[in-house]
Amino acid sequence: MTNFFNDAASELLGRRIAGTKAPRLAENIRPTSLEDALQVQAAMIEAKNGQVGGWKCLNPLSEDKYIVAPIFSDSVNKGATCELFADNGVARIEPEIGFTLGKNLPANPEGYTEEQINDAIGSCHMALELMQARFAADSDAEFYEKLADCMVNQGLFVGPEIEREKAFNAAKVAVTVTQGDNVQTFDGEHPNQSAQSPIYWLINFMTRRGVEFKAGETIITGSYCGIVEVAFDQPTTIKYDGIGEYEVVFNAKA
Repeated sequence: MTNFFNDAASELLGRRIAGTKAPRLAENIRPTSLEDALQVQAAMIEAKNGQVGGWKCLNPLSEDKYIVAPIFSDSVNKGATCELFADNGVARIEPEIGFTLGKNLPANPEGYTEEQINDAIGSCHMALELMQARFAADSDAEFYEKLADCMVNQGLFVGPEIEREKAFNAAKVAVTVTQGDNVQTFDGEHPNQSAQSPIYWLINFMTRRGVEFKAGETIITGSYCGIVEVAFDQPTTIKYDGIGEYEVVFNAKA
């Protein structure tokens, strides 16, 4: 890694603290292309000693705009509570479906077939992407800076396991998020029509770049209803109609 990528990675990792709303990156460490952004992400993974607990992705937006980012192991939550940084005083979450690998998928210049990838998926889960906007609203940060910074991701909550068939057929899902008398309902629709389709692109794109996916990593593929803002320290019920529901309490990181 060159100093350019390492310096950008160090700066972006250092911004993952409560209340951060930073200006755009200094021009000498500012990624200006897809390859720059991916190299900064790789430097972040290296700085984290390879501790990747998952990935976020969507099908490509265009030829030079991809949504792909690692999710670091120390930010993956499971169980009755979920810890994340407050963003403008609230917990910001995106209801998604997570696919946890049961087998390794080593780097492979030939990529993998859909059948091979499906075979490597060990379990499917209700999941939440944990969000934090670290660039100030008036920063004028551009797409590749935001991509290098993992596209607002600050972590992942892996919820209860759900039936594989339901996960693979969840093009549209009504989502309800309840905290006491505050009930938020959404006519959810997956941005890529099927929750699993971005995985095939992600695995093939990244393994051809030399990235290994490991058993236990969870891949999320897009929100059914965008960002949902909820309060901390309250029992929160999250329901996907016809699929499942669970309760979790969000705790604010210091």
